[in-house]
Amino acid sequence: GTSPSHTQVTWNGMKINSPMLGMTDFSMIPSYFIDDASLLHGTSSVNVTGGGLGGAIVLSTEPTRQRGFGLQYVQGAGSFSTFDEYLRLTYGSDRWQVSTRAVYSSSPNDFRYVNRDKKENIYDGQHNIIGQYYPVERNRNGAFRDLHLLQEVYYNTGRGDRFGLTAWYVNSRRGIPLLSVSYAADDYENLQREHTLRSVVTWDHVRTHYKVSAKAGYVNSNLAYDYSRDLGNGVMAQMIRSRSRVNTVYGQIGGEYYIGSKWLFTADITAHQHFVVSSDKNIITQQGGNAVVGYDKARMELSAYVSAKWRPTERLGISAALREELYGRSASPVIPALFVDYTVSRRGQVVVKGSVSRNYRFPTLNDLYFQPGGNTDLVPESGFSYDGGISFAIGKEGVYSLHGEATWFDSYIDDWILWLPLGGNTNYWTPLNMKDVHAYGVELKAGYDRMLSKEWQLGLDGNFSWTPSVNRGEAFSKGDRSLGRQLPYVPVYSAAVTGRLAYKSWRLLYKWCYYSERFTMTSNAFTYTGNVPYYLMNDVTLEKLFSARWADLSVKAAVKNLFDEEYVSVLGRPMPGINFEIFLDIRPKWGKKKARD
Repeated sequence: GTSPSHTQVTWNGMKINSPMLGMTDFSMIPSYFIDDASLLHGTSSVNVTGGGLGGAIVLSTEPTRQRGFGLQYVQGAGSFSTFDEYLRLTYGSDRWQVSTRAVYSSSPNDFRYVNRDKKENIYDGQHNIIGQYYPVERNRNGAFRDLHLLQEVYYNTGRGDRFGLTAWYVNSRRGIPLLSVSYAADDYENLQREHTLRSVVTWDHVRTHYKVSAKAGYVNSNLAYDYSRDLGNGVMAQMIRSRSRVNTVYGQIGGEYYIGSKWLFTADITAHQHFVVSSDKNIITQQGGNAVVGYDKARMELSAYVSAKWRPTERLGISAALREELYGRSASPVIPALFVDYTVSRRGQVVVKGSVSRNYRFPTLNDLYFQPGGNTDLVPESGFSYDGGISFAIGKEGVYSLHGEATWFDSYIDDWILWLPLGGNTNYWTPLNMKDVHAYGVELKAGYDRMLSKEWQLGLDGNFSWTPSVNRGEAFSKGDRSLGRQLPYVPVYSAAVTGRLAYKSWRLLYKWCYYSERFTMTSNAFTYTGNVPYYLMNDVTLEKLFSARWADLSVKAAVKNLFDEEYVSVLGRPMPGINFEIFLDIRPKWGKKKARD
């Protein structure tokens, strides 16, 4: 029920949200590079970082814990000349774990679609219009080429000390497709490029009753965006030539201490020092006689956290947490959070839980300093979040398992930051603290697994969300029609179901999802451009596993958008119809054994 910048994302402990935009592009995170992922809703995000008014996503890599050399290679080929390649080389011993991973993805991404935003006329011999039709067009300028490299080295002394180094390099080149309403010719350039290096060094000192850890990291990111048009004489004129450079230094010190089996105390201090230079080389303004191009700013982000977890009985657990945030010279009030869970019945593992917390999110560097439009008078967004729920889990080992969860949440966010166009003679947008948002709703989850026989296994998982996110603030002007309306691009209803069926070495996976209508305007206007229609999506994959003396292999065929649904996720950006991809996975057997902890 919130915006992308309200979700904080960490990788091996380090925040990877852009300090400029405040958000993370998940299309630039290969699933092959993630060994463990946790989704923390609303209040629980306080336990890992501040600013997560909508929650947090915790991503991490882990050692393989295999002895000897290992190799995995995956080759994928699909529609629109799409190719995906993944290679992983590993080496492990009792002390060392080394891994090198590489992902390369490329595609012209030139799928065909029926353009419902245009109409072509049909003429008779006298040039009279006798009919119309929707043209079939190609997705133009959407080609991409992404390279990801991940190097990991882990060392375990065997005496309670563990060291780790992870380094992740990204080289990306992506075209930005034309809007479906564009009549532009192909004589233009609309391109974004990225070179990013993220690295983290870790140390963990583990003893029976306590743990001490330290982390240090560095991020270097160079972003470029170019937009050029042909003047009509073959000469390309650069309209936009944006360049941004981000350097971030990260450090964290933390510890845990157990007192018996009932108390756990946790504390950590985290620092992110950002250095950002952002400019549009084609825009130069004069201030006091000096040329100003974009902005050049540094900002320190400090976060201190303490928590105490108490389990007085086997059925009751209580956790209290405090977090303090400092962004530059601005500090948040103390951020408190309280969590309680109680096992109502051991039979069926019926657990009720509840939590409450406060949180703050500071403006991003673009919010404050982007030129033109940045607003240095912005104040941090703040919110109170409450949630409560009940869960259960029943089953019979080796036969079936059934689990479910229902959660209610309620969140109030004050001083919501929203970019709006300025009136008068200006032609740019600026961010304002103008929205008070009430986000609330219900989330339902369920899962069922069944052993039909020794050879057949069935699994089902589903979820449903009802998430109104409504503007409850004061009117910005007499014509403000956003009060009491749903936030743009937030669906009120969404659902997903995943089905799994396995027979011997065959695997069948079916995914279904649904998103309700979303509005593109704060007024929720029912106009042609004011909403994005609901859509259903169906994906299916079939996989066959093989085991040879020299390797384990699998062949997987994936069909996406099975029923050729016409849909858009963002207004004016058509998505592909039915498309296919085939994957070959090879894992040679080189006598690998599991390493000792």
